[in-house]
Amino acid sequence: MRASRWIVALAGAAALGGAVPADEQGTLPLDRITLPEGFRIEVLARVPSARAMAWGSAGTLFVGSTNGVVHAVSFPPGGTPVVRPVARGLREPAGVAFRDGALYVSAVSRILRFDGIERRLDDPPAPVVVSERFPSDGHHGRKFIAFGPDGKLYVPVGAPCNICEPDPDRYANIGRMNPDGSGFEIVARGVRNSVGFDWHPRTKELWFTDNGRDWLGDDAPPCELNRVAQAGQHFGYPYCHGGTIRDPDYGARRACSEFVAPAQNLGPHVAPLGMRFYSGTQFPADYREQVFVAEHGSWNRTRKIGYRVSLVRLDAQGKAMRYETFAEGWLQGESAWGRPADVLVAPDGALLVSDDYAGAIYRIRYAR
Repeated sequence: MRASRWIVALAGAAALGGAVPADEQGTLPLDRITLPEGFRIEVLARVPSARAMAWGSAGTLFVGSTNGVVHAVSFPPGGTPVVRPVARGLREPAGVAFRDGALYVSAVSRILRFDGIERRLDDPPAPVVVSERFPSDGHHGRKFIAFGPDGKLYVPVGAPCNICEPDPDRYANIGRMNPDGSGFEIVARGVRNSVGFDWHPRTKELWFTDNGRDWLGDDAPPCELNRVAQAGQHFGYPYCHGGTIRDPDYGARRACSEFVAPAQNLGPHVAPLGMRFYSGTQFPADYREQVFVAEHGSWNRTRKIGYRVSLVRLDAQGKAMRYETFAEGWLQGESAWGRPADVLVAPDGALLVSDDYAGAIYRIRYAR
């Protein structure tokens, strides 16, 4: 979808929350969200349990979920975005990807494909099973998926536990396969639970978020942002966390020096999910090729943390320099009204943020 078409489609939806009327969940308190000077946030659409997002070639925004439904958001010129369910009754269809006119959906143990989907939003086709090779475990079973620069579909498999030593060829890895499901291979090992990844715009290296283990206290271990320099690298789980913390149960078996250290340690228990390099030009120049991370938020920390969109700043060589907050306010004290789940750059350079708790897609743009 070209940026000009996107801008025309949203011409009637520029006001705060004006994209889609509030549903039974009520109006969202976006006045509580704080952003850097010059940025503003608005509701683009209300999508229940919204998780990962992907663009179709004709400008449709596809949104996975945790409630069995995949939605399509279309943008009629000058009108209100239209939200349609295009798949129902799936098991945790959190991940979506698009290639050659087809929508790919993760459903825990299966990868499904919906051919010609953008021509059939009101009469979706039956899914084709691409692969059933993945574990059926519900623990860390939700899968973010995306096509890489090599044309292959990347699929993570989380550990089936908080901390354990599972079969390394089956769990705790990120793999890739051909669009038809053949040729599967593992590209990253020792990955506890990645629910978001992207490729550097220039180097084409894979970067991914990883959720740290629980029950080592409020402040350890950190969650991680990792960089894959070559296929097959090991990132530490379950032996080492954050590059330096030996696991009390498994750390004696292997030294931290054996593994690839994180590109950037994130906050402890912030639960980083979707991450993207900023590839647009609508934001100021110092945001280009920087990493936005959706932090879903802690679930068992004494004081909650996360519930925000963070920013990892890289230098010209692509090395992480600084970790900072970009958007926050979904957490008020110890009470959260929203939980960011994914981020995605729009055709006009705005940043979209999905929220599975409030059931919304937000649009963040820079107001010059």
